[in-house]
Amino acid sequence: MKSTLKFILIIFTVLLICDCDQRQIQIFENGFLEGKIAIGPLCPVETDPPDPACQPTQETYNSWPIVVWTSDKKMKIATIKPELDGNFLIDLPEGSYVVDLDKQHMFGKNLPATIIIEPDKTLLLNIDIDTGIR
Repeated sequence: MKSTLKFILIIFTVLLICDCDQRQIQIFENGFLEGKIAIGPLCPVETDPPDPACQPTQETYNSWPIVVWTSDKKMKIATIKPELDGNFLIDLPEGSYVVDLDKQHMFGKNLPATIIIEPDKTLLLNIDIDTGIR
């Protein structure tokens, strides 16, 4: 009987503490950033059908890292790691961010991009990188 009463008091205390803490803690829900990264041209002359040697590889994507930054661009939140076809999907806490190349140069056609992630929603952002190869 004593141990049951003690257990109930402990549970009541924990619930009381949790209730107070929830009023002070802001809970962020995640949303998603989805898109496709296009990098090119990778060869001076493009052909149709494309030459397999001129298609992006994992090394190509690694050479052009794209980062999700805080809205003031002071802290990296995530690095986008696309599949071999360029598609990516990452989850992010709700909020405002800047998507940009990790190393600053003029090759990102539509970067930097300011985005807003909303809870349980997917934002589409396709990224084009012009390598300058002609």
